[in-house]
Amino acid sequence: MQVSVLDGPGKLRVEERLVPTPGPGEVLVRIRSVGVCGSDTHYYREGRIGPYVVEQPLVLGHEPSGEIVALGSGVSNRAVGQRVSLEPGIPDPLSAESLAGHYNLDPALRFFATPPVDGVFAEYAVHPAAFCHPVPEHVSDDAAALLEPLSVALAAKSAGDVRLGAKVLVAGAGPIGLLISQVCRVAGAAVTLTDVRKERLELGQRYGAAQTFTTAEMPAAGDAYPGGGYDVFIDATGAEPAILSGLQRLAPRGRCVLVGMGADSIALPVPLVQGRELTITGTFRYANTWPTAVELAARGLVDLDGLVTSHHTLDDVEAALTAGATPGALKAVVRP
Repeated sequence: MQVSVLDGPGKLRVEERLVPTPGPGEVLVRIRSVGVCGSDTHYYREGRIGPYVVEQPLVLGHEPSGEIVALGSGVSNRAVGQRVSLEPGIPDPLSAESLAGHYNLDPALRFFATPPVDGVFAEYAVHPAAFCHPVPEHVSDDAAALLEPLSVALAAKSAGDVRLGAKVLVAGAGPIGLLISQVCRVAGAAVTLTDVRKERLELGQRYGAAQTFTTAEMPAAGDAYPGGGYDVFIDATGAEPAILSGLQRLAPRGRCVLVGMGADSIALPVPLVQGRELTITGTFRYANTWPTAVELAARGLVDLDGLVTSHHTLDDVEAALTAGATPGALKAVVRP
């Protein structure tokens, strides 16, 4: 089979490898679509993300879908020919975090395309059957792949306890911010979406936002919802100015959810947080989100296919990893 391999910053090549054999409890999947994430691009450009360093050849890609082509021993709840979305993290099922239901926080979790674990810019992959989630036939391969970023959005909504009638401010109109807007709209919230780029905001109302503002146009704190402020602020940028702006616009006892990864530290306005009794929390990936993600996609309650703006082959992964710099680009997909 063919795989796309990253040898170091800016160094990609296509390599021939043997098709892997599924072990007990695993399935072999013919990969059909893989979404490109900002982390893939970061590894390509920098060769590292924080403590995770590309020290040996690494296969990128962690947003895959495909078709099961072989079963390992002991697999009885999956079938050859079944289309699936692959949840990319493999936890230790007996870790304290897994037993508590928060397997995403297991320090021993192995995650696609996180050194030294290979990802799925490849024609085939083996994966535990339990983390290969069946999808209906009318859900496209691309949409099945994008259940991964949709899961990020669902985790953010859950962390913010977004409920019917809530006023939600979302910073960042990239793919994650647009997906957060969609899932909050489905939950019955009124969403305000902000971004520095006006062209991204033109998609905002299509993807669930009741109001959109550039950061320069954003009403002063208290003006968007006079006397109240927002119930929930979700940051999908990681940028300190966006985070501080969002905190200032929260209502008393409002909730701030940090999703975007940016600076290692920011200046926290402690008197504001204390005086309004604000709650600030982070999210790290997701846990137990795929059933809901599949349901939302199957019922057409979220638009995933509309986020895809380019397709690429394994020979064209470099273009996929740099597509985000193209005006109007949202989500690139690799089809091995």
